[in-house]
Amino acid sequence: MLFNSIEFLIFLPLVFFGYWFVFKSLRWQNLFVVAVSYLFYGWWDWRFLLLILFTSLCSYLSGVYLEKCAGNRSVQKWISAGNILLNLSILGVFKYFDFFTENLVNVLHLLGWDADYVTLNILLPVGISFYTFQALSYTIDVYQGKIKATHDIVAFFAYISFFPQLVAGPIERATHLLPQFLRPRNFDCDLALDGIRQMLWGFFKKVVVADNCALFVNGVFENYQTLDGSTLFLGAFFFTIQIYGDFSGYSDIAIGCARLFGIDLMQNFKYPYFSRDIAEFWRRWHISLSTWFKDYLYIPLGGNRVGHYRHLWNLFVTFLVSGIWHGANLTFVLWGSLHGLYQIVGIEKNRLLPKVNVSKRLHTVFNCLVTFVLVMFAWIFFRANDLHSAFSIIEKIFTDRGPLFTGEGIPSLLLGFMCIGILMLKEIKDEMSIKVHALNSKNYWVRIISISLFIAFIILTASFNGGAFIYFQF
Repeated sequence: MLFNSIEFLIFLPLVFFGYWFVFKSLRWQNLFVVAVSYLFYGWWDWRFLLLILFTSLCSYLSGVYLEKCAGNRSVQKWISAGNILLNLSILGVFKYFDFFTENLVNVLHLLGWDADYVTLNILLPVGISFYTFQALSYTIDVYQGKIKATHDIVAFFAYISFFPQLVAGPIERATHLLPQFLRPRNFDCDLALDGIRQMLWGFFKKVVVADNCALFVNGVFENYQTLDGSTLFLGAFFFTIQIYGDFSGYSDIAIGCARLFGIDLMQNFKYPYFSRDIAEFWRRWHISLSTWFKDYLYIPLGGNRVGHYRHLWNLFVTFLVSGIWHGANLTFVLWGSLHGLYQIVGIEKNRLLPKVNVSKRLHTVFNCLVTFVLVMFAWIFFRANDLHSAFSIIEKIFTDRGPLFTGEGIPSLLLGFMCIGILMLKEIKDEMSIKVHALNSKNYWVRIISISLFIAFIILTASFNGGAFIYFQF
């Protein structure tokens, strides 16, 4: 079920009513959450439910047995490793089997061996990478003693399947989300209104900003062979805004929706395009994933507690794996590797080059622009269908300059720039902590009128052909 669908607009009020006015006890509320979450997820394909059910059950049992074997560290290690291997195997088969077998055959062909490869052509379950990582974090945290194993299977299933963040995050930790399903929740009107406001802003990002940008972006990347470099550059810029509006919009809707049910989800985006370097960008972009890789991959590899070059290697491996996590395509591998190289170059630059004494504000603006351009360059690989098209687009951007606008594309471009302008003004206001916001006015009528006008603006300017969120494919 999509957030930006008629079904969800019917589904959400019914779930809200049942949650607060029908199922009032904690146990029944959690059972209701599991039931509606499975309905929400099974709306795409009921077969997906078998996989999430199996993943949830195995992770729940791993926690129980880890607790039973307290004191026997070797047995605990085998239990933890077994559940991690099982979950990663499921993810590998469904997401990467065809990719690795095809590329293995290509490598063998280059070495002079001809081999046939078998593809499973399995339908990729929506959001499998997200809930798999959420399940893995629980097992690891129980093993490391960060959280006690829960014996409330209903609460645990609610933690894994909670529908607002099930298919595209934020990737929650058991230490934060699971305890919220173990304690009673009371309705808070102010929290619910705040959630509605955040959902509205998320819908604006998705159906107004991202989906309007997508109209131009899709045309550019699908017809890059016939377009000049200036248009391709503009397409890369619009995709940079589109993916932010699309993904952070989903996160805003998920976080706001969770607040309607008295649940707090972690912040997933913090104005990433105002970052002054790539390291800061990853502290602001997809925070739940970047911190997941930091805690469960980068630090176990040694983090920065090792020698200098080993530290650089740990960074590169972390971003390489992050690229692979995003998808079974060499474009994602290169995208992740590129961000790893960005990190290494940034560290070496700060270590070897002397600092230049310039205006602090000018230096900040310059660094933000450079970081934005580097991120935008990497997004070309993320969006392109394959490496050949990505390199072709980059080559044309640098060599084939032409007119920036075409007559028939000007109206959609102007609408896109207007939406981007509104988004940026709001982001700048929040980044600078400016407290002027009509939607949050203490005056009841100002708040109601502002929200009504904002809804009307979203409806009038939205593109309802955008379809699913980009990160559903991961």
